[in-house]
Amino acid sequence: MEKIMIFLKRKKYEILLLALVQHLYTAIFFKDLVFYMQYIWPINTMLLGLASVGVFIERGKWKIIIRNILLVIVILLPVCHSLFKDSQFFIELLSLIYMVFFALIFWEVIKFLIKPSYVNADIIFAAACGYFMLIEISVFVLQFEFYRNTASITNLNTSTLADTYLDLVYLASIIQTTIGFGDITPSIHVTKLTTSFLGVISQFYNVVLVGILISKYSSYRKS
Repeated sequence: MEKIMIFLKRKKYEILLLALVQHLYTAIFFKDLVFYMQYIWPINTMLLGLASVGVFIERGKWKIIIRNILLVIVILLPVCHSLFKDSQFFIELLSLIYMVFFALIFWEVIKFLIKPSYVNADIIFAAACGYFMLIEISVFVLQFEFYRNTASITNLNTSTLADTYLDLVYLASIIQTTIGFGDITPSIHVTKLTTSFLGVISQFYNVVLVGILISKYSSYRKS
């Protein structure tokens, strides 16, 4: 167990980045989206929850307690997913919990990016984790809004739960990258303002991140 904890500590951001990418984009390799949502997505989510453990190693007591509670919930929710997937309340609750969980991890990543006065592999991987973490947060914010009011986002594929979720991953990625194809659009003021805010946060992160990396590199060169 000790060796596992040491490994998680040393490679925490590499592991987290891999878990984030597979959680968001593994569906590329599956034609049967119902199978993907019922079996693969819950496994991917549990792996992502476990991969986040390394980010919280050697943190404060209360933060560890909160982390452990959220981790248990995040691991249990995918198990319950196949049983309650048709319940709107369950989807909304799942979205809220994942929003809090990913926001907590994102905050830890940001604090790590600010602290060191140098640029190394951990900084680069942590920066990438922050980028994909914003996509994760956006997915569940949009999912919560959509299931509260299905008219809030137009042109989503609602054939299956998997189709809807993957369309939201696509939309969140489009917001993050500011590509703006316009094929899926917010249709009420709440989601319009929400997507606007998510886009501003994404751009702010990108600008601040570039500033942090340049500052750290300059400090390293001077020293």
